[in-house]
Amino acid sequence: MADETLDASGLNCPLPILKTKKALSKMDAGKILDVISTDAGSVKDIEAFCNQTGNKLISTTEDGGKYIFTIEKV
Repeated sequence: MADETLDASGLNCPLPILKTKKALSKMDAGKILDVISTDAGSVKDIEAFCNQTGNKLISTTEDGGKYIFTIEKV
């Protein structure tokens, strides 16, 4: 279960990534963030962001045009 949820629905690149970065910066290590996005491009963007920052992408799911990313802050 996520500690925080960021709803970035309706936002296009790069806003979902920028808001994800900002949300994670306010969180403690080990906390879980769920990000909800409707931008299909965010699938690759979030994966690349996690690889670059070292944060752990726990899961990516798609549900009716909404992409849900679960990220652990490291």
